[in-house]
Amino acid sequence: MQLINFCTCTWQDPAGGGVCFTSESRRTMKLRTITVIIITIFLVIPITAQKIPSGKPKLVVGITISGMRYDYLSSYWDQFGEDGFRRMAGLGTHCKNARYDQLITESAVGHATIGTGARPDAHGIVADYWYDRVTREVTWCVDDPTVRAILSSDENGHTSPVNLMSRTLSDELRIISQFQSKVIGVSMDPKAAVLQSGHTANAAYWFDPEHGTWTTSTYYADSLPGWVETFNGKSYRDIYCEKTWDPLLPLSEYKASMPDTNDYEVGIDGRSVFPYNLDRISGGKRNRDYSTLLFTPYGNTYTKDFAISAIVNEELGNRGVTDWINISFNAGKYLSEKYTTWSVEVQDLYLRLDRDLAHLLNFLDEQVGLENTLIYLTADHALADDPRYLAEHRVPSGFFNYHSNISLLKSYLNAVYGQGEWVSLYYANQIYLNRRLIEDSRLSLEEVQDRVASFMINFAGVANALPSYILQRNNFTEGIFNRIQNSYNQKRSGDVIIYLTPGWVEKGSEYRESLSNFHYDAHVPLIFYGWKINRVTLPDRVSPLDIVPTIAYFLEISVPENAGGKVMTGMVR
Repeated sequence: MQLINFCTCTWQDPAGGGVCFTSESRRTMKLRTITVIIITIFLVIPITAQKIPSGKPKLVVGITISGMRYDYLSSYWDQFGEDGFRRMAGLGTHCKNARYDQLITESAVGHATIGTGARPDAHGIVADYWYDRVTREVTWCVDDPTVRAILSSDENGHTSPVNLMSRTLSDELRIISQFQSKVIGVSMDPKAAVLQSGHTANAAYWFDPEHGTWTTSTYYADSLPGWVETFNGKSYRDIYCEKTWDPLLPLSEYKASMPDTNDYEVGIDGRSVFPYNLDRISGGKRNRDYSTLLFTPYGNTYTKDFAISAIVNEELGNRGVTDWINISFNAGKYLSEKYTTWSVEVQDLYLRLDRDLAHLLNFLDEQVGLENTLIYLTADHALADDPRYLAEHRVPSGFFNYHSNISLLKSYLNAVYGQGEWVSLYYANQIYLNRRLIEDSRLSLEEVQDRVASFMINFAGVANALPSYILQRNNFTEGIFNRIQNSYNQKRSGDVIIYLTPGWVEKGSEYRESLSNFHYDAHVPLIFYGWKINRVTLPDRVSPLDIVPTIAYFLEISVPENAGGKVMTGMVR
């Protein structure tokens, strides 16, 4: 038996035929071993650290920013952070030419179009309000008298998707999953939460300005879930209402905006310059007016907070099926009623929203994984430029004052046909005639429509006036008549539809804020991000209609029957 010499050998075969390692060879072996370990680490780490996307998205997140113009992205780009808008647009599929192809671009119309993939002529939401010829009353787009608010006296509680004539894609997802998938809508505006989420949604939550809490209607549940009551029980709403809203940056850096004070702003509570003491504006603790949150960037933050709570408590994206949440940020729309399109306040709101988006994206990455989450971001419509600002710079523009113009129309019809209430309603570029009176007077509806159209075309700012019977008998494939036809629903639209000259906007009515309906108002952002989405920029013309068929293709489910649009190819790897 040979003895082992520890000075010259580290190991020897007991049978006597072993290998002997010297001290020098031992050092060489150590170096080789270390080298192998290092190489192994570098080879293994990229494989183990890479996040492999799921076969289908575990969670779809629809983000809608009410009133966001496409050019806000480019105008504010340099002041956005790296983890919000720039992250999505830079790393996802960025559609630079997304436009609605219908005439009327009110909030409800946009939300219904995004959710269903159908145009207003099919989904039936022709505007925020319309005239019901059967009941002879003005109908709110999501009004449902058969349901009531939960824990709220707010009239918005009588809310459901009952007036939506089409199914949403999330409805299709619920059906194909045997109703195992969860669908939830979150928005301060009930129209957005309800219309995008569809008929079969598990829940739609919106802001109750009376109490500053989140509520829903009995269409969805008889009582609020415990987590919603817990969230409402916290003091977030008071924390935000007690803040002082200062600009994030020095005012000199808001170069994309007009001066902080200008002639086009109404302001909040009579104030139109920073800072804004929201505690004072909202009335203080004893007499708090929580509707103040609607007009500040903290309304968006409050929405984001609630959406995150919904994802956590409903376990969205972590249940073995594809879930869906629609999140609509509405503060920009409400703020625009008080300020001009290019105000410092609007720019600051978007800079703060950028931070909210960054927080939301980081949360989704931790909670579900961005590789498992399909996100799209768009807007229900874009804001138009203020005609007063355009006129100051000699750009043709103006306000269409429907009050005086429709009053003149009524006088004209009285002179032609005799005294009577010939016009039932004017709303959103539509004139609803009193068909019952016309029929009782044995007049031709088409002849009256022609007379009205011929009269309205004479007003300044009116480019076209089209009788509805022409839309019923013809199929327009391009141009403004095609856009009008896409907005026309025979059951709910007016008898005469007018198209305003670009640069002109309609004066606000008792039902809504001022809003224009031109192609710059139809140009909205559209970004897809997360899951298997490629980093690519699409310059070609697309439409928010394309969201539904594209996501349906990803989920491998059928599109709703009334859906139009097309699948956007080249988006996924």
